[in-house]
Amino acid sequence: MEANRGQNGIQLLLAAEQEAQHIVNTARNAKMARLRQAKEEADKEIAEFRAHMEAEFQRKLTESSGDSGANVKRLEHETEAKIGHLKTEASRISHDVVQMLLKHVTAVKN
Repeated sequence: MEANRGQNGIQLLLAAEQEAQHIVNTARNAKMARLRQAKEEADKEIAEFRAHMEAEFQRKLTESSGDSGANVKRLEHETEAKIGHLKTEASRISHDVVQMLLKHVTAVKN
């Protein structure tokens, strides 16, 4: 009877060990499934973020290239105005400059 009881105890231990192994395997599988799910969620968030940043970059690129046309026109107008101002000033003082040069060229120094 004592041998039967020992055999029964071993059977209970083996059953408990199998149940514990089953619980560990179930937990391990659940953990792996959760890790896969977390990776998929992270990949999805990364893709969404990348798409958002790309759209923002394209929007800024479009805005800045649209502005470059306006900047070019503005700079052309400013340049033309400055050239006109320089021509006006040059024509206004050119007579005085010519007179000053003639005076220095024709002056005799000992």
